[in-house]
Amino acid sequence: MAIVWWYLLVTRSFAKGYLGMLTQNQEQEIRIIVNQSLDKAEEHWKKGGHQLAVALEHATFSESVLDKSESEPSKIPGHPKVQDNYTVIDEFIALVADMRDSSKHLINAISKKTSKVTGLERVYYETSALLPAIAQTIKYKDGNVTEYLGDGVLALFKVDSDKKSDAIYSSYNAARNIIGDTREIVNQELSERYSLPPINLGVGLSLSKTLVSLVGLEGEKHPKAFGECVFRATKLSTGKNIIITDKYLKKMWPSSDGGTIKFKEKRVKKVKGFLIEDK
Repeated sequence: MAIVWWYLLVTRSFAKGYLGMLTQNQEQEIRIIVNQSLDKAEEHWKKGGHQLAVALEHATFSESVLDKSESEPSKIPGHPKVQDNYTVIDEFIALVADMRDSSKHLINAISKKTSKVTGLERVYYETSALLPAIAQTIKYKDGNVTEYLGDGVLALFKVDSDKKSDAIYSSYNAARNIIGDTREIVNQELSERYSLPPINLGVGLSLSKTLVSLVGLEGEKHPKAFGECVFRATKLSTGKNIIITDKYLKKMWPSSDGGTIKFKEKRVKKVKGFLIEDK
């Protein structure tokens, strides 16, 4: 246990530039969300989730009723409803936050001498706590999660042509909070409950025009944003407790005398990116 807390302190010291962004009330709200999510996750696990570690049951499918819908409710910022027969082109900043090495967490079980859970149960608790905590953190900065990606999220921030700097600062501050305060809160709760070591996160940011439309079967369509920003942000989210942006967002970044951040070129999976660091 002492080793886990030592690791937390070391991790905090390296990430100190990203800490202290959430208010005390927001930190408390995130902590409540994490604990409520873990309570529910434990309940689901006890009621049958543990059987997933033994075998996957065969799924059964029933015929779908074809009922064409003209529009569907949407979580995409600025578009509370997306119409099937209406083309929408808008500009967004995509934020992808992804947990690092989750597959290793599943394959390489922690010794029962140091942890109260192992294998699939561990990953289930980690994601159950992390995903809603990230989603709420993003909401604080006027973004919205549009898709959950297994052990991460895709979120969008709408870019208004006359207020581009607002969206840029909002997305960046959300990213800072995710790998700073929010990650620390999640790690503290996972350590106290299950003696788990800290999780690490990568965040990618990207800017582009996006096509907003419905996809899927008739009667089961889902609002979706198609754009290069989603692809690039996903590629750039593979760092460890760092934020990487693409060249387009960097180019649009507001400049000012005495700015507090700097950009360092970093190529990730053949995508040119820039690591955002404090000066």
